[in-house]
Amino acid sequence: MFDLATDYVVSRNYFVLHGSAHLRIRFAANCMIVQNETVLRDHAKSNIPMRIANADSADSDNPCSLIKVFLKLFKLFEMSQRGVISGGNSSNRTPRFIYSTFKDSEDAGDESPTFNGISVTGVGSSLKSYSPSQDGDLPNQLSAPYEVPHFPIEQIENKLLMQRQLSSKALKDLEEKRSHLSMGGRTGPNSIRDDQDYRFNIDEHDYVPHFQRVSISGEDTCQTTADDIHRAASFLVEALCIRERYMRMSQQSFPTTTSRFIHSVEDNYTYHNIVHEDKKTIADHPIHVPTNDENPWDIDFYPSKNLIIKPVNGVFQVYENEEAVKENKPRDYPYPLLETYISDLNKICMMMADGPLKSFCFKRLCYLSSKYQLHVLLNEVHELAAQKAVPHRDFYNIRKVDTHLHAASCMNQKHLLRFIKKTIRTQENEIVTRDKNGKLMTLKEVFESMNLTAYDLTVDMLDVHADRNTFHRFDKFNAKYNPIGESRLREVFLKTDNYIRGKYMGHIIKEVAFDLEESKYQNAEPRLSIYGKTMDEWDKLAKWGVEYNMYSSNVRYLVQIPRLFDIYKSNKILINFQQFLNNVFQPLFEVTNDPSSHPELHKFLQFIIGFDSVDDESKPENPLLDRDVSVPEEWTDEENPPYSYYQYYTFANLTVLNHLRSELGLNTFVFRPHCGEAGPYQHLVCGFMLAENISHGLLLRKVPALQYLYYLAQIGIAMSPLSNNSLFLNYYRNPLPEYLARGLVVSISTDDPLQFHFTKEPLMEEYSIAAQVWKLSSCDMCELARYSVLMSGFPHRYKQHWLGPNYTKEGVAGNDITRTNVPDIRIAFRYETLIEELSNIFKAVDRVEKESVLMF
Repeated sequence: MFDLATDYVVSRNYFVLHGSAHLRIRFAANCMIVQNETVLRDHAKSNIPMRIANADSADSDNPCSLIKVFLKLFKLFEMSQRGVISGGNSSNRTPRFIYSTFKDSEDAGDESPTFNGISVTGVGSSLKSYSPSQDGDLPNQLSAPYEVPHFPIEQIENKLLMQRQLSSKALKDLEEKRSHLSMGGRTGPNSIRDDQDYRFNIDEHDYVPHFQRVSISGEDTCQTTADDIHRAASFLVEALCIRERYMRMSQQSFPTTTSRFIHSVEDNYTYHNIVHEDKKTIADHPIHVPTNDENPWDIDFYPSKNLIIKPVNGVFQVYENEEAVKENKPRDYPYPLLETYISDLNKICMMMADGPLKSFCFKRLCYLSSKYQLHVLLNEVHELAAQKAVPHRDFYNIRKVDTHLHAASCMNQKHLLRFIKKTIRTQENEIVTRDKNGKLMTLKEVFESMNLTAYDLTVDMLDVHADRNTFHRFDKFNAKYNPIGESRLREVFLKTDNYIRGKYMGHIIKEVAFDLEESKYQNAEPRLSIYGKTMDEWDKLAKWGVEYNMYSSNVRYLVQIPRLFDIYKSNKILINFQQFLNNVFQPLFEVTNDPSSHPELHKFLQFIIGFDSVDDESKPENPLLDRDVSVPEEWTDEENPPYSYYQYYTFANLTVLNHLRSELGLNTFVFRPHCGEAGPYQHLVCGFMLAENISHGLLLRKVPALQYLYYLAQIGIAMSPLSNNSLFLNYYRNPLPEYLARGLVVSISTDDPLQFHFTKEPLMEEYSIAAQVWKLSSCDMCELARYSVLMSGFPHRYKQHWLGPNYTKEGVAGNDITRTNVPDIRIAFRYETLIEELSNIFKAVDRVEKESVLMF
């Protein structure tokens, strides 16, 4: 008997061919049963990536002719090197195929072993394919499945033989995948066929690696009651829909995998992904990163659009002309109203306190951790073999991005000390500042006023490094930004807005950027500050960037906005919160409307990728907003607005600005705030709703429901373990390895090398310490590096070169191990696990909807 079974991605469909007198095609779940049909037809609601073309010539009365069609299909499967996998109960597994010829009693023992409902698939074939030759077997290999070092030399040779076999197999699979991608993901006109009658397209999911999977059966015997599961699933889907709405509104990214599941439950759902001009094959891509050989500041200036821009209740509106202003008819740019935002914020906060939801999410997170441990236990050797089979690529020469870095502290303390000493020797007579009486002072006079010389300076005297005294003392940490405890030195060396227009700060950052360019594989996203005290801050920052040529192909900038309105108000710098918003956003709208109004800013904005919100999150505040909260024009209190208030008005204005800039073909901005380092968990709820990705996220470990939502939405989290170790959380308690194991999108970043690092390569220092303390494997490290590139704001063409031309695709189709050094096994495991979790949740919601329909 001939048997061919398939497990598809979404619809859990199987077909079986029995050759004798009749042909029977059985599609489980959503598909139909067909007998003696000549065409394999797609069900309207199924998602079958394969079909048989030109099958009408087959004789419906002759089963052998029909079997010939399916033999052609199997030949394609065999060429795609799929391996063996049991059907299982996993409803969303990537396509796998089984082919076996049954005799009376043969192959009876080839089934996958099952223990307490957990089937470990692929074990038999792995042992059969990769076991050493019979001559090299150990004497105890048959009696015990473990190794006893009776003969150490033979033991080592046995292991090396297995590794060579695994590496050669991985190399063969890699070459086949390369040839597949070089043809654009499809077979050629003469490939895998005997004649012109049968041609098949290879789906992008075909090259799924063979590895040992763990599937759980018996979903109907779950300890949680059906009502609790339905309630939890409904809450989770509602929260995901809220985030998707805010991301679509602000033109930020949302994972396509989750969006497809939302589409399955929302009839009126439409989500447009960011469209890129992709090059379809690897052959179309250059070997090196696209570089800008021309002047990076040479940018076109379009004429003024003559739009009228004015704030309304804290959010800038765009009007066509004066008549539209009088009629109060602004352009229809969508943004969330304050009342809607408060309602959604309170709704998600109430979800986080729901008992059944917390229990459900906690169990799912524990399951994800355990599943990852089993995956590592079963497939670690295969992942390592896949990495060894890739030439030239290892952890040192894959792209890494420091996704959370402050420009004022982007250098280490020794670098700053060398720069200060060199500047004193070469430019001691340069006028750098004014004293309290307004008298001009040279650099030499500044140090003479402190009774210091270049010879006296040491790293210890600078006193910029965080120590045990900064733990839970954010005020002391901020004081570390002042070298030798002198704010005057910070103003001279670490500010862009000073008497010398940020000259020294520009030189230091350029030296750091040069080090990154020399390393080639390290990149950074430093934060530059806009305080919102005056309207001309943007012009000064942009003039600094253009004058000192702050462009680097390894650097993209974010703008951080400190939440310091209470200080400005108490010092009578600002009158109300609306003035703060005007200083931050009005120049951006003006330069978008008329580039000639701020020419340097128009040039500099092309290298700004997003906005950050920074300050001490542990300050006491009321985390929730009331519906009667004051609008910005009426906020005249010296009390600082809460975190959620800052986030809303930043997000709303960015949303309108993004719509205006995208209409004009300009780059848009994302929102990536500091979130969840300390303070209440409501900060993380704001981040879930408004931010494309966040920095820190430590408090997620205390809110399982919110952590599970961050996993389902694949929200990036830039974590800084060394920074947290000095400020809020000891290193061994950091949740980064737990987040990584569960499948959250996390990256390692440095935060402040000036305060926390010692070496010239602070990002590599972070990776090396993490690898030692948490025993991260090479695959783990490369996965973290890949995540850092994915969540970064570098251009799409850069990411295509760093990760592969198809990196935006889901699952294994989006991975290129020759560039990321992340094995397809790990990518497939992550993707299949996410699909399984989303499937379980949305199936529960579907059941609720169907039951409610039947009740009425």
